[in-house]
Amino acid sequence: MFTSKTHKRFEWGAVAFVVAAFAVGQAAAVTCESLASLTLPQTTITVAQSITTGTFTPPGSKTALTGLPAFCRVAATLTPTSDSLINMEVWMPESGWNGRFEGVGNGGFSGTIVYSAMAPVLPLGYAVASTDTGSTSDGTFALGHPQKIIDYGYRGIHLMTVRGKQILAAFYGRNPKYSYFNGCSNGGREAGMEAQRFPDDYDGIVQGDPALWMTHHEVGAHLWIAAQMFGSNAGALVDTAGTVYTDQLTALGNAVNAACDAKDGVVDGVLNDPRKCHYDPEKLLCTGTQTPQSCLTAAQVQTVKNIWRGPDEMLHRPGYYPPIERGGELLGWPGWNSPVRGGTPTDTHASLGLPFFKYFIFDNPAWDFETFNWKSGPAYVENKVVVPGQTIPQVLNAMNPDLRQFREKRGKLIHYHGSSDPDIPTQVSINYFEDVLKFNGGSREWTQDFYRFFLVPGMNHCSGGPGANVFDMLTPLVEWVENGIAPKSILATHYVNNVATQGVAFTRPLCPYPEEAVYKGKGSNTDAANFVCKQSGLFEHHR
Repeated sequence: MFTSKTHKRFEWGAVAFVVAAFAVGQAAAVTCESLASLTLPQTTITVAQSITTGTFTPPGSKTALTGLPAFCRVAATLTPTSDSLINMEVWMPESGWNGRFEGVGNGGFSGTIVYSAMAPVLPLGYAVASTDTGSTSDGTFALGHPQKIIDYGYRGIHLMTVRGKQILAAFYGRNPKYSYFNGCSNGGREAGMEAQRFPDDYDGIVQGDPALWMTHHEVGAHLWIAAQMFGSNAGALVDTAGTVYTDQLTALGNAVNAACDAKDGVVDGVLNDPRKCHYDPEKLLCTGTQTPQSCLTAAQVQTVKNIWRGPDEMLHRPGYYPPIERGGELLGWPGWNSPVRGGTPTDTHASLGLPFFKYFIFDNPAWDFETFNWKSGPAYVENKVVVPGQTIPQVLNAMNPDLRQFREKRGKLIHYHGSSDPDIPTQVSINYFEDVLKFNGGSREWTQDFYRFFLVPGMNHCSGGPGANVFDMLTPLVEWVENGIAPKSILATHYVNNVATQGVAFTRPLCPYPEEAVYKGKGSNTDAANFVCKQSGLFEHHR
């Protein structure tokens, strides 16, 4: 079993060795291609090439990434166990390195190196690394491969970080001065793992819309929502009368906004705190005179109620997992929750949830989701053993509120979550922040000295939605880590139709929880300058 303490000793010892080995050649400069002969434990360098054209087309893609500086691309495979095969890459500017290293996170079941996340920071002078965590995007990697589950759960990102630093130390002749991690969704869970398990890996971490409570998320969101939309008791994933289609979401979303948008003092299509909204979908019940797109059948009303209510009532376990909030229906539910009428009866909750149970839990590719026992099934998931001494929750969940080691080494954590997330309930992040606060004796000052949580009103899962959903978390994190200036607010932008080239629709400040952006009462409500962050009493505890 890998532990934070064990890897701390190994990591810095290995880096020191690499620097010593290559320091002699620094006067002549180490070439990128010479890194092909670099020897690291349980690592094979597969590519070491200089990219000088300003463009790079990722393997398997036909679309080139452009605007890149000359950089050294190193690809490697990591084999910490005989059953592991973790791919990673590190990109290093040939000149102008700013002394910073960034690791980027993954989404879903990972399975790919995230080139699109590597490219933006390279021109800023960062060395950057990404990994596929040794997994496949369809989840099949987990079937019969417990060590691969551990690689996916936490080991892949950690080893990418260790090896990435060693490779850049070999190339530049020195270790990075500062290291950062940035991830959303599963990448947010990976961020949590880094802060909790490996506090020495990064000086600063951005943790977005994180699937921190992954096992409960698989049951309480992925499987729960798929069952509401497609459950038929017929033993197959088939369409039913309760399925809510994408062409009905305009009516549902508009009804929610009409009932709740004004509660925050500004009518802008955004619910600052959806937990204050209690709209009843029965108000959209069809009477026989409407079109199917303008109302909901009784079965569809029940589906919406169940999704907004979550699984706790059925499980008789209050607090098992919170539901997704109202307010994300129009732009967030398509694809995540609702299928196209007449199309294949699936959604992202189903496409991510069902493989988890087939390959991680029941070891049966033919497993039928309608056989899940909602009384005993959650406990079965929690007790599933990966390897002796480690259960599925111990490998995958990142809910440990003890961040003392991360704080003691002066690490900084910026955590954000969209309030209209149709995938991971916002309340999960709120609960985690409050758990850390409670663990620290309730001292908000002590906690916010190293950890700040920002709600993003109206943002869907990691991006999109009706709210101000475009922002830069890395720059304020760097300012906090390197200059000690904590972010009091972060500017966010909503573009017209969520397309940057169409211009700015409005801006808002994102505020550290429990503060929210409150309109001052004068000036344009499309300008962030006319809002102030304050604790208005709007936010209330829901758990």
